Amino acid sequence: MAEITTFSSSGADAITRTIDLQEDAPTNLSPEELEETFDIARTAEEIEKGDYKRIALQFPDELLPHSVPIFRALKSRIAESRELYVLADTSYGSCCVDEVAAQHVDADALVHYGHACMSQTSRLPVIYVLGKKPIDPVHCADSFVHTLRAASDSSQKSTVLLRYDVAYAHRADDIISELKSRLPSTRVLYTPVPLVAYPSSESKRTAQSLREPSNAGGASSNADSPRDDASPEDAVILYIGEESLTLTNLLLTHASYEVFSYDSKMRTTRLESGRTNKLLMRRYAVVQKARDADVIGILVGTLGVANYLPLIAHLRDIIKKAHKKSYTISVGKPNPAKLANFLEIECFVLVACPENSLLDSKEFLRPIITPYELEVALQPTQSWTGRYVLDFDQLLREHQDGLDNAQPQEGGEHEEEDLDQPVFSLTTGKYRHAKRYGGATDTAPNGDADSSAVILRNQEGALSKMDDSAAAQFLQSRSFRGLETRIGQDPPSLLEQGRSGIARGYADDHRDDTPA
Repeated sequence: MAEITTFSSSGADAITRTIDLQEDAPTNLSPEELEETFDIARTAEEIEKGDYKRIALQFPDELLPHSVPIFRALKSRIAESRELYVLADTSYGSCCVDEVAAQHVDADALVHYGHACMSQTSRLPVIYVLGKKPIDPVHCADSFVHTLRAASDSSQKSTVLLRYDVAYAHRADDIISELKSRLPSTRVLYTPVPLVAYPSSESKRTAQSLREPSNAGGASSNADSPRDDASPEDAVILYIGEESLTLTNLLLTHASYEVFSYDSKMRTTRLESGRTNKLLMRRYAVVQKARDADVIGILVGTLGVANYLPLIAHLRDIIKKAHKKSYTISVGKPNPAKLANFLEIECFVLVACPENSLLDSKEFLRPIITPYELEVALQPTQSWTGRYVLDFDQLLREHQDGLDNAQPQEGGEHEEEDLDQPVFSLTTGKYRHAKRYGGATDTAPNGDADSSAVILRNQEGALSKMDDSAAAQFLQSRSFRGLETRIGQDPPSLLEQGRSGIARGYADDHRDDTPA
């Protein structure tokens, strides 16, 4: 029988396993290639211009072999009084800015290398070095135009929304020029990727909108929502990049658009929109499981993305209003073994950057959903139009708009909700009685309090009451509840002499060995 390692593994497994690098990192670079690939001159210029004293250099796993040459190249170009620190093994995803690790060295700026999700930071200014993947703009434009014209429904579109992996940002202008030459009557809209980003507290965030290529010189936030005049009926999306979470998120958040993807390695263009329905159906099934959950864990997957704290507070509020119980948990990078320790939690909602929000929960014991999916799951009526939101700001803004536009109840009264009413589960096909938490705290006339309260008797026989404790209820259902002293119930055992020595070799380890 094969050893089951889903929830537990030996220590040797961490040493012997092979790490699969997701990116093809450049190897054996000459000093000139190193300068060009990692923008050494631009990075040093930004450091001097910002007058940063302590700078953290964050590398993903695949670029760590280049960290020392990059460190030396930067050190030779900046003032000696400035200190550089190399960060590795990020707290969460390598695409996010690890502000927590940077604060450990008291950094006042951070240089992020490799693929980035471009999420708005909350504390530190960031200099992005995105890398430069090779691509042929001429072949990209030819392949896309050929595939676009082959799709009869898409050939008459008047707008192309360009999206790309950030590693292709250095060739964005060339790609747009080739597209414009082949589609002269078509608008090509895109959002330039900023190479320097400042925390939201230091910069005034303007409305995110797509810009015409003529305005591409300015840096702006990487918006995901098209402009109002770029409707799904009149526009298509071209994504440049390999199969990745970025493409998956694009398909989910733009389900009403036709999406084409160009793979620079395979040199092929294909229509991706056929996958959208399958992705949405899979997420809808997870939402139905979340509707049946009474205890929800808020899984903190980022400490650097702006507005993550207001979003956590918002999630706690809507969970409480739904009479469910929430626990806030921070475990770093989530894996099945970590989350399996919280058996009382029936569903997790992951607060992370858009690229790390969608986890394949097949290996996990409990379903993992996004904040927007939680909002859908907690709605009184089961309805979902297929719309999908991953941006923190947009979720909070729409919630605030809903509160501002809410109509007050006539007479200042609202209908009482029947907490004992059974709920129909689409997962099991049966009615179920949901557990209710956060109910009225006033004691009933007969002296009984809320039904979710648990009465515990400790070892000394004293009674204690725990209101709304899902963990205490789960503990009461377990047969093993931890070690008990059992004073006076077991006879005392005889004293025995223990081992002496150190773990490397106890005194009695080799007592039976005979000399050769």
